[in-house]
Amino acid sequence: QVQLVESGGGVVQPGGSLRLSCAASGFTFSYYEMSWYRQIPGKERGFIARITVGGYTKYADSVKGRFTISRDNAQNTLYLEMNSLAPDDTAVYYCNAADIYTGSNSWGQGTQVTVSS
Repeated sequence: QVQLVESGGGVVQPGGSLRLSCAASGFTFSYYEMSWYRQIPGKERGFIARITVGGYTKYADSVKGRFTISRDNAQNTLYLEMNSLAPDDTAVYYCNAADIYTGSNSWGQGTQVTVSS
């Protein structure tokens, strides 16, 4: 059973940094494409960043140059390094695991990030 647990959220001032983690279990992590999404109340969940099995990365334009996605296959953990945070980055951040063979998707419970002075 796929299990994803996000951590690392919190309150940070504009211009600050945070690193989110997503601990994965119940599946072969290295075989899954991993992504981060975020959601603001009343809006749809939106794509932030993706890292493929081979380590290729893709970012939403809104975070390009500020956020970095990475994965540690030995530790079954996905990361999102967030720099130069702005109030518009305030959201619940979710980890997503996509099985590249079946296309099935799994989500974590989310972690709240609040950027405020």
